[in-house]
Amino acid sequence: MTHLADHLAELTEFRDRDALDATLVGAFHDLLQPLSVAVYRCVGEVGNQRWLARARMAASDVVATADPAWTEIDSLPAVTEHPERWEVFTGGRVVLRSGQPHLGVFPVNVGGDVGVLEFHSAQPLDDAAQRLIRSVLRIYCNFQALLEYSERDSLTGLLNRKTFDASFLKATAESTPAGPVGGPDERRGDSPTSAHWLGVIDIDHFKRVNDTFGHLIGDEVLLLLGRLMRNRFRVHDRLYRFGGEEFVVLMRCDSEACAAQAFERFRSSTEGYSFPQVGRITVSIGFTAVTQGDTPSAAFERADKAVYHAKGHGRNQVCSHAALVASGDLAAPDGSKVGDVELF
Repeated sequence: MTHLADHLAELTEFRDRDALDATLVGAFHDLLQPLSVAVYRCVGEVGNQRWLARARMAASDVVATADPAWTEIDSLPAVTEHPERWEVFTGGRVVLRSGQPHLGVFPVNVGGDVGVLEFHSAQPLDDAAQRLIRSVLRIYCNFQALLEYSERDSLTGLLNRKTFDASFLKATAESTPAGPVGGPDERRGDSPTSAHWLGVIDIDHFKRVNDTFGHLIGDEVLLLLGRLMRNRFRVHDRLYRFGGEEFVVLMRCDSEACAAQAFERFRSSTEGYSFPQVGRITVSIGFTAVTQGDTPSAAFERADKAVYHAKGHGRNQVCSHAALVASGDLAAPDGSKVGDVELF
């Protein structure tokens, strides 16, 4: 019992989701000694859903491993390759299969984000082991739900401002310098030149929306824009609402052209979307590369200057800070101001 309590205390010690998942599988690895244990999440759009390993350990492993956050969706196993996981994912019930090895799959539901916990064991999971798994999973899901509540914007469900700095610093620590500008069809992947990019998205004339239609309709626009962001960016891209009509994206891709393509795709999708009662809404986007040693405020300021330039030169466009500096449209990052424009 003391051993179990130690694991539960360790499980609720972390505020980082990656560490929390690793601690969960580590606890089961220690307590039940399975052949393997893993937490999987279903990712990707309907018709191309895949299994992403959040954390996994084999019997001989000392620490948990996971699929890298920048893994290309198409490189992951399709949901149909693991029918027991899919049965649990869609049905929400435990699946136990006898064999060599024995299999046990349990649902993991955190705020509607469903995943599975999968065991392979030399012996079938007895009633005591199943009760232990369910009890630990309840604590894990409750704690994840608390993290979810504290980290999410209440209106859009995107990450909130206070989570940004930690995510940014983590990205900076693992980021490599941006590679050369490539073609627009390059895939965002985990190549040696893959780097992180920060984009700031601002709704054009949003004050006019609130003044004309009221704040309830304005909130609906913000909510729908958040949904568009989740649909148009990858599952691993970090999406934030900073407040008001300002949104931020922290993504990983191979080049400036690749990042520009992702932001342009979102800008075009927003322009083509019909918002109820309001109709057409456009966004201005500025982005910048995240470099080694960068600070959250410095990178945000560069992207924000690019947004400022976009709004002052027609709106409804994507601007790269580096490209604007190279063309002489913006001064190098030395504290210089961009010309005054009306932002709303």
